[in-house]
Amino acid sequence: MDLNDLALFAHVVERGSFTAAAKAMALPKSSVTRGIARLERTLGVRLIQRTTRQRGITDAGRELYERVRGAVAALEEASDAVRTHGRAPAGVVRVTAPSDSWTMGLPEALAELRTRWPQIHVELIVTTRIVDLVAEGVDLAIRAGKLADSSLIATRVGASNAALFASKAYVGKHGPPSKLADLADHACILFRGHQGRGTWSLQGPRGGQTIAITGVASTDDYWISAKLVAEDVGIGLLPMFIAHRHGGLERVLPTYVMPGEPIHVVMPSGSYVPARVTAVRDQLVAYLSRRLKVCERAVGS
Repeated sequence: MDLNDLALFAHVVERGSFTAAAKAMALPKSSVTRGIARLERTLGVRLIQRTTRQRGITDAGRELYERVRGAVAALEEASDAVRTHGRAPAGVVRVTAPSDSWTMGLPEALAELRTRWPQIHVELIVTTRIVDLVAEGVDLAIRAGKLADSSLIATRVGASNAALFASKAYVGKHGPPSKLADLADHACILFRGHQGRGTWSLQGPRGGQTIAITGVASTDDYWISAKLVAEDVGIGLLPMFIAHRHGGLERVLPTYVMPGEPIHVVMPSGSYVPARVTAVRDQLVAYLSRRLKVCERAVGS
């Protein structure tokens, strides 16, 4: 039995298709197809169904994968470690991130990575959709919110905690609210409001409180919300890292905060992680964690 064919088989199962496995391994699809066919001839069983009516792993294929996946991953990891021993991590790492990730410091994190590991090339995919990491051959993702896929290996870097902000000019003209109920008398910027109305759920001295808000403007983009706040339009509930990035905003009702969604750096698997991927993951986790803490301290009062 050819161990290379076993590795091909494991990648096909993990990636879900011959095409995705070939892309991940930088091989022609025909090489992957021939390798699987050769393994099936050696074992005398069909491992993967590939008819026009049925595609997927067979029972025999599933049993083989469960028995060999750990060994294959260990061999690949050992080979990679020996191959890169004494050398700096190098190669392409594909990363996907949401469009607003620049506000939490992603460009600076990658610039710092470039200084430390110049031979790593990051291919950044910025998109609002949830990328299938396995199917699309992506190594890492920055994700905000609850993770729907429990198979992902996730490292938490912080949370998108939000607070209330206004411009200095707005506060100078209208005065700051002294209690939560005062927001009813202020112009407010809503995030995804409905027909000019919304609710803000905040944690404060009295625990959790929810207040109904009438807005003078509504948007589904936090950066535009911050811009409207900076232009003296009203008070906005903004993630702290966005308010810090925008600059010049004043926090009002500083004892209130809206706990945000968790932010993670995720990868599709914890087995056989190349050194270049580990380097990028560690850099993103360290930098983004530090950046989010700095932002919260800077706008904390």
